[in-house]
Amino acid sequence: MSKTEKVAAMYDKYVMTTYKRTPLCLAKGKGTFAWDIEGNKYIDFFPGWAVSGTGHCHPKVASAVSKQSKKLMHVSNNYYSEEQGKLAEAIIKSAFPGKVFFGNSGAEANEAAVKLARKYGSATGRFEIITMTKSFHGRTLAMITATGQDKVKHGFEPLPAGFVHVPFNDIEAVKKAVNEKTIGVMLEPIQCEGGVNIADKAYMKELNKLCNEKDLLLIFDEVQTGIARSGEMFCYQNYDIVPDVMTLAKALGGGLPIGACVAGTKYQDVLTPGTHASTFGGSPIVCAAALGVYEAIKKENLIKNARVMGNYIKKKLEALKAKYGFIKEIRSMGLIIGVELSIKGEEIYRECMKKGLLLNCTQDTILRIMPPVTVTKIEVDKAISILDKVFARVQKG
Repeated sequence: MSKTEKVAAMYDKYVMTTYKRTPLCLAKGKGTFAWDIEGNKYIDFFPGWAVSGTGHCHPKVASAVSKQSKKLMHVSNNYYSEEQGKLAEAIIKSAFPGKVFFGNSGAEANEAAVKLARKYGSATGRFEIITMTKSFHGRTLAMITATGQDKVKHGFEPLPAGFVHVPFNDIEAVKKAVNEKTIGVMLEPIQCEGGVNIADKAYMKELNKLCNEKDLLLIFDEVQTGIARSGEMFCYQNYDIVPDVMTLAKALGGGLPIGACVAGTKYQDVLTPGTHASTFGGSPIVCAAALGVYEAIKKENLIKNARVMGNYIKKKLEALKAKYGFIKEIRSMGLIIGVELSIKGEEIYRECMKKGLLLNCTQDTILRIMPPVTVTKIEVDKAISILDKVFARVQKG
């Protein structure tokens, strides 16, 4: 029995089967590369489900965690923590004026945003939030209800009330859905899980205008799109508008679990003591890691790198599209890239893994490519070379 098989056996016996697992046990990572427990090396172009946005074990993140772990790892939120204050300041200064609530995940951040919106609307009886079809907002009961994909809801009924779904990129559908109960609109600027569907600029401007006119909270779920990945620090900055509330997670912690709900000044004090909390939210060690992420992005000019490398990858992928007829479309913004196929992507995903390239397949036919924002041209060329070989094999049948 291999080392991987031994680990898999432990999972079979002791770990709930809530994931469809690939037979791969990763044991080590550095930058864009990861190694499995057998010693095989991979180019990781979907690191930690986009959590390791600055690469595996970035030196600045690892150093910050190491130093903090020797001082204080957890402190009750009844007290102050310097690291939490510094991180909140960093987020606000790089985003928009307001305040931050810290949790442990994207689902928690989105729950906080929904509670904030409902609390704001409670005086006028408004509680409904409009979300988009093909969206994904998390796995709690409220967030699977908010998510515009039926497959995540089956078996969990009855679901909480208060969410209405409309087609993405359709402003008229949003207008028709607004009623006397509506308090907000929540969407991802790019639907990553939904197939890398990118919001149109005109749509976003009209949506912002509508929310301002109707006193609706415009909530951006930037759990996957935030933290330099889109070619800006936050994806909303590509649209020349500012949301009322923004949620963050994944890459913010550099590998450690964190979620953040950022509320603009109009809404920053809606949640008061006793109305919301998170025991582990904003712990010193996680905030230290996130501050390491911020330092890496600034000192290594990683926002620019995301733009440059994103354009480079898209150019390389467009060349592959010209060679292989089953590639329908390349959709991208920065280092958020979707390759839509006319065939199932599972075989390509698995063949790439066998050849040393890790990526993701979502919605059955879309390859999702989200390498760390530290990625280099040499690493891109290696990854594209593997993709080319796999595509060629698939085309031959």
